[in-house]
Amino acid sequence: MANNQRIILAARPEGMPDESHLKLESAPMPEPADGEVLLRTIYLSLDPYMRGRMSASKSYAQSVEVGSVMEGGTVCEVEESHHPDWQQGELVLAHTGWQAYAAVNPKGLKRLNPDEAPISTAVGVLGMPGFTAYAGLLEHGRPQKGETVAVSAASGAVGQVVGQLSRLWGCRAVGIAGGPEKCRFVTDELGFDACVDHRSASFEQDLAAACPDGIDVYWENVGGKVQAAAMPLLNEFARIPVCGIIAHYNEADAPAGADRLPGFMRHILTKRLTIRGFIQFDHADRRKEFFKNVAPLVRDGKLKHREDIVQGLENAVSAFQGLLSGKNFGKLLVQVSEDPSRP
Repeated sequence: MANNQRIILAARPEGMPDESHLKLESAPMPEPADGEVLLRTIYLSLDPYMRGRMSASKSYAQSVEVGSVMEGGTVCEVEESHHPDWQQGELVLAHTGWQAYAAVNPKGLKRLNPDEAPISTAVGVLGMPGFTAYAGLLEHGRPQKGETVAVSAASGAVGQVVGQLSRLWGCRAVGIAGGPEKCRFVTDELGFDACVDHRSASFEQDLAAACPDGIDVYWENVGGKVQAAAMPLLNEFARIPVCGIIAHYNEADAPAGADRLPGFMRHILTKRLTIRGFIQFDHADRRKEFFKNVAPLVRDGKLKHREDIVQGLENAVSAFQGLLSGKNFGKLLVQVSEDPSRP
């Protein structure tokens, strides 16, 4: 069999990761032991959280060790099975990282049925990003009918679900995205009530105009100037689920300029804000409920989604750089090999 192509964390990056930090290499094909299966990667999910795993800083999950395969969620096909309960050709959700093949114990695998939904959605709208949106909005956003929900990174994998669920639950959804094309997609395709381009020179004024009654829920994906523009618009008792701060992931030092923390704390006090950071696995007990409620919406076209699929593992690093700089459009995937479920 051919060698296994994989991308390892060769060094810990400071700033934007590149090929000197994430190194493509050829390794011997993994051989499954008794009780294991050999998986062929079809889709690799690229997600912002991966930047944190490259750092040695203490976080909510262990860092990837230097010299190890970069971690990531995957959709795979069973290429070879040494386990009686698994058959060659089965399609599965796995977590095998940035590589073409992996030999694993199948205990943590989830079987996928392409007749229920495209298998790529298992790492997108019906996977971790979609579940993050669902659980975070219910648990921490707590939107009430008639309220305004503002969503940063609205065209991304999580944001597109947050806004659509808000609309389905009776709220006004205002998206924030980078560029006119993404904003048109958010309103025309996803059905948000409005979308504001954060790259516009009039961004702050545009956001205020799009939220005439203020903001009751601000979904934080970004941080930076987007957060700064949203803060003055927050209503009393507004809620801020903090899902990500992608504008700051490559920063090694504190941002230069005036200290904004005292003003931020004043907003928290005077407006009695609720700010809650969360990780999707905090709410694992809602996963079955999520799939039961959201899968029919996706199947019936009531909850739309867009995928940004990059071809080839060799392009994963440049695609990840694009993710951190806002170049992706929708849920970012790397197609590593042929998808047998698609004609």
